Amino acid sequence: MSDNLLPQHKVPKLIVVTAFDRDETGDLQPVFGSAEQQSEERAIRTARGLATKHAGVIAWSREANPSLGEYGEPTTPFVGGEVPDMQ
Repeated sequence: MSDNLLPQHKVPKLIVVTAFDRDETGDLQPVFGSAEQQSEERAIRTARGLATKHAGVIAWSREANPSLGEYGEPTTPFVGGEVPDMQ
């Protein structure tokens, strides 16, 4: 008898890159809105490229199902330079 297992549903993942520069008072501000990425690998490549041009950059991801209001714990596969505390 075979084990009939239901296929695992892949949980959607939110993957984002945000770059920061300092404003005239020295506070870190996002340079542009967070840019959603298709994969963590792409997010890391994008963040590394931006890190040479900005005060700081972060790539982060988390499992997310906005229609159900479900969000997992964020992970940060890349941080370069200075970024504000992301709580």
